Amino acid sequence: MLIDLRNVSKVYKAGDVVVTALIDLTMKVEQGEFVAIIGQSGSGKTTLLDILGCLSHPTSGGYWLDGESVNELPDSRITTIRNKKIGFIFQTFHLLPRKTALENVQLPLMYARMPRATQHDRAKELLTMVGLKDRLYHYSNQLSGGQQQRVAIARALANRPALLLADEPTGNLDSKSGNDILNVFEHLHQQGQTIIIITHDPLIAQRAERRITLSDGKIVSNEVTHPSSEITV
Repeated sequence: MLIDLRNVSKVYKAGDVVVTALIDLTMKVEQGEFVAIIGQSGSGKTTLLDILGCLSHPTSGGYWLDGESVNELPDSRITTIRNKKIGFIFQTFHLLPRKTALENVQLPLMYARMPRATQHDRAKELLTMVGLKDRLYHYSNQLSGGQQQRVAIARALANRPALLLADEPTGNLDSKSGNDILNVFEHLHQQGQTIIIITHDPLIAQRAERRITLSDGKIVSNEVTHPSSEITV
């Protein structure tokens, strides 16, 4: 079991208002699953993503990641888990504009103190895998939105994370580029990568093998989907 959330609730204050973002949420994800978490704005998706990514602690309930109780860990261990076990992909790419695609992917490897030659080889391997072999030395302003998101995916995979978290990863892309990115996710899933994608779009959620629907901080459905078997990268 890679992810085990048990009776998780999250309450926070917004000024003088107390907001209950998640209510008694229980959820499990096995190693190698491709799961979509879907819900409208205010459903609790972002709060759940923050907890899954060890960016926030639940107010009550427990979170076990790869068998380890995250609630009980010191901040230093939490930081290590985020760096080594979780890869993040966001709607806005977060690439460094003054670095090439290769250098952007090398960054987490540099922070992990990997030898420079190994950094280069690993980054090149990942960019080739996501279809950017001919864009290694291009800067972000020389890449399309879809290509920038592919760089972001390669960067998220740099340290071989157990879990890939994608927050509305196609939100800033046209339909063709968005479909290409979903094909990349399906390809990674076939290779055994655990992926959780956050979305408000049912068509995107349908591409995952399981769809969890949130509403008002609660899971209202948890169903197996039937994703397309056609995969191109």
